[in-house]
Amino acid sequence: MLQGHQTWVFNTKPVIIGSAAIGGPFEAQGNLADDFDLLHGDIWLGQDSYEQAEKKFLEQACETAIKKAGLKKEDIQFFLSGDLINQIMPSSFTARTLAVPYLGIYGACSSSMEGLSLAALMIDSGFAQNALIGTSSHNAACEKQYRYPTEYGAQKPPTAQWTVTGAGAAVVARQGKGPRVAAATIGRVIDMGLSDPFNMGAAMAPAAVDTIEAHFRDMNITPAHYDLIATGDLGRVGHRIAGDLLTKHGLAIPVEKLTDCGILMYKEDQPVLAGGSGCACAATTTFGHLLNRMRRGELNRILVIATGALLSPMSYQQKESIPCIAYAVSIEM
Repeated sequence: MLQGHQTWVFNTKPVIIGSAAIGGPFEAQGNLADDFDLLHGDIWLGQDSYEQAEKKFLEQACETAIKKAGLKKEDIQFFLSGDLINQIMPSSFTARTLAVPYLGIYGACSSSMEGLSLAALMIDSGFAQNALIGTSSHNAACEKQYRYPTEYGAQKPPTAQWTVTGAGAAVVARQGKGPRVAAATIGRVIDMGLSDPFNMGAAMAPAAVDTIEAHFRDMNITPAHYDLIATGDLGRVGHRIAGDLLTKHGLAIPVEKLTDCGILMYKEDQPVLAGGSGCACAATTTFGHLLNRMRRGELNRILVIATGALLSPMSYQQKESIPCIAYAVSIEM
């Protein structure tokens, strides 16, 4: 049901009965390596292009999540997925492989929580019994798409971030055991006029703050309700801005409770500048690391706010600023 202005509360609390995280070689060196189901030693996966390799990552994540849920492809009613490549090609081609009814979505790097929100809504309303969500990103493919080909060797400012190579997927069901989706807050598009594609964290931070504030306002709760509150890929720069804005707006969240998937992903000595980013950042961190912590009993309630910068090469070339969005999903055991 709708609660407040922009939050869905799911009465049946749909269950995440299976989830998977697949990563590349750089992720294998990071903080969360143990929480990936599969880590690859190269970024090509035997394919002829980076985009085809990204599709392979997503296919593996989906197949692994379905297997861990104890289901077959035929048991999935709907597949929801999005990514960063033109016309969400990896998602659509993965849907071709899965051969299940498909809903393509686009929220840029917020696609994981956008998909989880919609899947939970479908389950809660009785329009599906089992729904699969997935998303992916690939460092080399995204660099080529949004910035410069990696072969060019362009230098980056310290505000830039490193796109995670990998994919995350989850199966949401009406019944079963696992973490449950309690609520979702649908974000507004927020544009503060920033136009630098090498400073995504600063552009997305106000959108994250707007959705976080809306969630607590609609739910009439405080940050004390959650054990952990994680933004998707603000990185160190955006994370600091978001924390300052929340404090300024009277919603101070303790530093030990407010974190970011882009900060959690990599180690301090890895050359990722401001931290991780990409669709796979929030997806693999949530569907791997965070849900594993919940299953082990370390966390009971978490709020994940995946953030997305809704720019394109064309919008940048036409001197547009960067509109951003964030989706917040409340997950509990």
